[in-house]
Amino acid sequence: MLDWSAKILQAVVALILLWVWLYRSGRTTSFRGGRAENLKEEFSAYGLPDWSFWLVGSCKVALALFLLVGLIFEPLVKPTAMALSVFMFGAVWMHLKMKRDSLVKALPAYLMLTACVFMVFD
Repeated sequence: MLDWSAKILQAVVALILLWVWLYRSGRTTSFRGGRAENLKEEFSAYGLPDWSFWLVGSCKVALALFLLVGLIFEPLVKPTAMALSVFMFGAVWMHLKMKRDSLVKALPAYLMLTACVFMVFD
């Protein structure tokens, strides 16, 4: 991938994560799992404990910030993208585990997973 397009992808992934966790987490979207109306309820719908919402959210926000720092300090990018890939794989898995969820609900997590895998192997 061209260097500038890799940096754009990196910035987009970081900004989307920050937007989802800091702005959209309390709002309804059509991508929420089960019948959840916000991100915390979605974790409950998956049968996850309350503390996991805070842990995953904190980690994803920190990793998004590391991606932004990685725009300047490149050695951060691959390990950060690898860690995010694990989280995004978990998100895809949770959506697929909810048999009543449509595949469309897993689409954002799948796209983020794909972007993170591209960053790892770029």
